[in-house]
Amino acid sequence: MRKGHRPSKPQGGRPRFWGRHAVLAALANPARRAIHLWGTREALARVQLPPALPVTYADGADLGRLVPRDAPHQGLVLEVEPLEDIWLSELLDQGRDDRRPLLVLDQVTDPHNVGAILRSAAAFDALGIVTQDRHAPPESGTIARAASGALETVPWARVVNLARALDEIAEAGFWRIALTGEVEATLAEVMGTARIALVLGAEGEGLRHNSAVHCDERARLPISPKIESLNVSNAAAVALYAVTTR
Repeated sequence: MRKGHRPSKPQGGRPRFWGRHAVLAALANPARRAIHLWGTREALARVQLPPALPVTYADGADLGRLVPRDAPHQGLVLEVEPLEDIWLSELLDQGRDDRRPLLVLDQVTDPHNVGAILRSAAAFDALGIVTQDRHAPPESGTIARAASGALETVPWARVVNLARALDEIAEAGFWRIALTGEVEATLAEVMGTARIALVLGAEGEGLRHNSAVHCDERARLPISPKIESLNVSNAAAVALYAVTTR
């Protein structure tokens, strides 16, 4: 039986991806439904086009009108259907027989940060990311661009209640570590040998109390006092490296 952490309902319409990495990764993903591709002749000449995909040749100025201002489209814009949501229980089942870390994001709303975290998750072979459905950005060209293809390969589970989701993650055998700068213990000191779920808080506000109390440990990254904190995407990358190399 699936537990009560349903995937999110669709947010908004069809996203448009831009840039070579994001577009090619989406076209290569069998789970992704591509709707329409626009591109310059030069850029499209280097793309293996799916036979049934509608394609429109356009110049750079026309492409610029399809995406946010100054978006680096690199001659390619692709309209897609959002990926089907994955249930948290399905994600946890995928990692049942391995030790890949899991990332839990508590109201991280900046799409650039979410995209960068997806990219780090792919680089360090994380099991996936977990976010709330109401306090996380939907799929977008900005996320796809920042993720550099990882949006297509890293599972993303959206849940209604993050505290209950953290309880389910613990039941699956993960040691939940909340990253915060307000404690003495470092990540290396609390990791142990269990499978790890890293829990990171929002930009500025940090981790919410209700999320922190549903973790097994709180830990900080041993950064220099010359800087107050790391950006959440940088912190995720450093923490994933630490977990992977312990």
